[in-house]
Amino acid sequence: MKYYIIAGEASGDLHGSNLIKALKKEDASAEIRCWGGDLMQQAGGELAKHYKDMAFMGFLEVLMNIPTIFKNISYCKEDIQKFNPDQIIFIDFSGFNLRIAKWAKENGFKTNYYISPQIWASREGRIKKIKRDIDNMYVILPFEKDFYENKHGYPVEFVGHPLIDAIENTPLQDNETFRKENGLDPEKPIIALLPGSRKQEVQKMLDVMLSVKKDFPNYQFVIAGAPSLPNEFYTPFLKGDKVEFVTNKTYTLLKHSHAAMVTSGTATLETALFGIPQVVCYKGNWISYQIAKRIITLDYISLVNLIMKREVVKELIQNDLTAKNLKAELTKIVDGAERNRMLSDYKLLKEKLGGKGASEKAAQLIVKNA
Repeated sequence: MKYYIIAGEASGDLHGSNLIKALKKEDASAEIRCWGGDLMQQAGGELAKHYKDMAFMGFLEVLMNIPTIFKNISYCKEDIQKFNPDQIIFIDFSGFNLRIAKWAKENGFKTNYYISPQIWASREGRIKKIKRDIDNMYVILPFEKDFYENKHGYPVEFVGHPLIDAIENTPLQDNETFRKENGLDPEKPIIALLPGSRKQEVQKMLDVMLSVKKDFPNYQFVIAGAPSLPNEFYTPFLKGDKVEFVTNKTYTLLKHSHAAMVTSGTATLETALFGIPQVVCYKGNWISYQIAKRIITLDYISLVNLIMKREVVKELIQNDLTAKNLKAELTKIVDGAERNRMLSDYKLLKEKLGGKGASEKAAQLIVKNA
């Protein structure tokens, strides 16, 4: 069969790549064309467009890039028609994907959604579009099945979280080799800085993250570079007090870290699955934040807290993200009772996520439901 997969950011590229591998195992004749990134291309997908050309963060940034977004939508429709797939698979990226799904359904294509749009967080009314336009939904968070089926009467399949497999399947360097190859102190414990994957995020996050470095002289701060950004982008942040930088090695960095400061997003869950105590950080464009605050109905922004339905990790959001607060919260998790409590909660979190095999389960269901 022919599959057309659409992912729009780094996390979608990761999960899309594992889905492609699983589809090729399940369907030996699979032809796959995709919107995604390097990982999906390396897994065997023919890349139609890279997510670097599509990732816009926040309401204001989206408004400023509307012409580009509409060009991408038009091109996507044309490309799907030309490829004529048996199955279209959407991965997260809801603003774009739900537009394409409406058109695809109207034009007789079979539609699948892997990794649900977060309609449980905001704009819940989008359930009408999903019911109308999506043939099969495969969810990765345990509370999503209850949300869709019991609240909205829309059957979905819970396949487990693909990060569990992604982490297990990623080869990681040992501690000594990793430190040596990246010029890190062989003895000092590492505090990892994960400032996000988009320029706007990194610019807002890194300054405040680095502002507490002087308060932790016995630790080395290491920035995780995002694959979507050139290394040169980080250069201004590496001046002054010695700060280390690694790129395309986030999982290895997390494995060998003692604690982390993490921009809200998928990385908060990745950090938890590696068992690294963290402080969750978020500061957005003021206008975008004011709009988001009025439409997002959740008590928390990090996946860790949402899945556990309570505060497991501290969230410093917008005006609360200050050097003073960050220092206080980081101090709590580098040693002591708060660190131990968080590590214990992480074990419960893993149990809730449903174990291994999400990509394989999703691929089997997509082929079965063709």
